[in-house]
Amino acid sequence: MTGTESIGSRLDQALLTRRPDPETGAPWPAPGADRWPTVSRTTGWGAGARPAVHRLFLLGEGIGASRTPGLHEYEGREQGLWLSYRTLDSLEWAITAADLPAVIEWARASGFSGFNVTHPFKQAIIPSLDELSDRARALGAVNTVVLREGRAIGHNTDWCGYQTPFADVLPDACRGTVVQIGAGGAGAAVAYATLDLGTPLLIIHDIDSERARQLVERMRGIFGPDRVQVGVDLARSLAEAEGVVNATPVGMATHPGCAIDAGLLRPQLWVSEIVYFPLHTELLVRARAAGCRTVDGAGMAAEQAVRAFELFTGVTPDAPRMHARVRAMVA
Repeated sequence: MTGTESIGSRLDQALLTRRPDPETGAPWPAPGADRWPTVSRTTGWGAGARPAVHRLFLLGEGIGASRTPGLHEYEGREQGLWLSYRTLDSLEWAITAADLPAVIEWARASGFSGFNVTHPFKQAIIPSLDELSDRARALGAVNTVVLREGRAIGHNTDWCGYQTPFADVLPDACRGTVVQIGAGGAGAAVAYATLDLGTPLLIIHDIDSERARQLVERMRGIFGPDRVQVGVDLARSLAEAEGVVNATPVGMATHPGCAIDAGLLRPQLWVSEIVYFPLHTELLVRARAAGCRTVDGAGMAAEQAVRAFELFTGVTPDAPRMHARVRAMVA
């Protein structure tokens, strides 16, 4: 058995296990079935209308607790679609960055509409894609891959997914210096969103100084040389900042901990989190105890999914409904 065949076998087990539609009990169509039939939401499935079929999945590390599958499937049912969304945990199924071309080819051949990408593949997947959206190219990170007409197209919905709910909660933020912890794929999107909101200076810290430097150079190419710099001393950076964003996985159920020492938090500092499960991360608990204004990660989880859902299906989702659903699932 070749390496590609071995990967395909694992993917078959992980993602093509048959299960009936949770609402109707109807079996899923075969992988080669027509995915683009006309949908009738007035007559309904029971009257013989066949819903459009979309297979999706999430690729990442330690994602067993992700609420993304349930969110997409719920909205799919509400929209009259036949939508299945599974998780492909790279640790559980032994998927590495070297396997990404085979994963894409398998998903394309198996009739998937696309998939989401999270840590640690948002940057590693780019060389395997046929095309990038303008935002994904600018950010150097992809979280949404759409499969259409034999092509794999990379998009980034993280930046707007972060920016929109953040601005709703803290409309007066980003008038002064902002500190960001994390320079990975999610960090690129958060940096872009924060600079786009107008912060005069963004200081980026990462345990990998070279990764931080690369992100700073990328953002300087977009926003100019004076608005973003590599952080060296976190305590000094925070002392001069109006706010801080955790753009790392630290705080997730599978990556417990706190990205910032509680002694560095002060009431004048706002604290923003991209982790949404658990909703009340250790960082947010400490920040609230210190009197900080906070933004949790649920808004980003919902909004990036809103944008991805439309890219995958061509159907405009009900954004308020998806936001409410995320909070209900993680409450």
